[in-house]
Amino acid sequence: MLVRRLAADGCRIFSTKQTREIAPEVGLSAGYVRQALHHLARAGWLVRLRKGLYALSSSVPGVSPAHEFEVAMALVHPAAISHFSAMHYHELTDQIPSRVFVTTITGRWVPRGDNRGGNGYRVGETVYQFIQLKQERFFGIQGVWVDEARVTVTDMERTLIDGLLMPQHCGGFAEVIHAFEGAHDRLNLDRLIKYALKLDAATAKRLGWMLEKTGIERSRLTAVEQVEVTGYSKLDATGPRHGPYNRSWMIQENVAKR
Repeated sequence: MLVRRLAADGCRIFSTKQTREIAPEVGLSAGYVRQALHHLARAGWLVRLRKGLYALSSSVPGVSPAHEFEVAMALVHPAAISHFSAMHYHELTDQIPSRVFVTTITGRWVPRGDNRGGNGYRVGETVYQFIQLKQERFFGIQGVWVDEARVTVTDMERTLIDGLLMPQHCGGFAEVIHAFEGAHDRLNLDRLIKYALKLDAATAKRLGWMLEKTGIERSRLTAVEQVEVTGYSKLDATGPRHGPYNRSWMIQENVAKR
């Protein structure tokens, strides 16, 4: 009765508190709710997302299971699908990410896995990788519909910037270059430059280098060209310090030639 009622109410993702509120209406005592949810999860009718939060499983007749992006929105708040997952959403990569990347704000609680190696949080077959940013860096986000759910995703320009900031979460720097090439005719250049200038000088210089390499005329890159820096920044922020120096952009080209 409880599962049928949740499905009828459209509660694909719900909390223990919500369940207690409807328990008397389906003949279930409020004190038995936690035990009932445990048994239903073990039987495969529910999926435990984290403590006090559940989702209806695909075993429930007539219910489409919650999309992994919808689950991400329920796991943390605020949240935005980002990095490699956003690259895939915006069709900037042909690769399918092995996990769902989710950005939230520093200081907010995020679920942790059983290990402490930064390998993400598993729900069923899906692994969620949480990336936390300072409040002022949490921007460039849009609302979109995925299946039946409204979720938030970093927009295409912010997704590209994140590739310059954290290529390790975007399939590697070669994949980031591929993403910029694929976005060439679709991106909002003014917005892209605005985002880089809100962050830091190194990001602005990496962006200038990248845009020029992917066919944007230098005359359109004056804003990032004029950013003052005191030294060379690595093109791939995660790579070793080697490779030629590009004095024009104050970038050390520490990536393989393409």
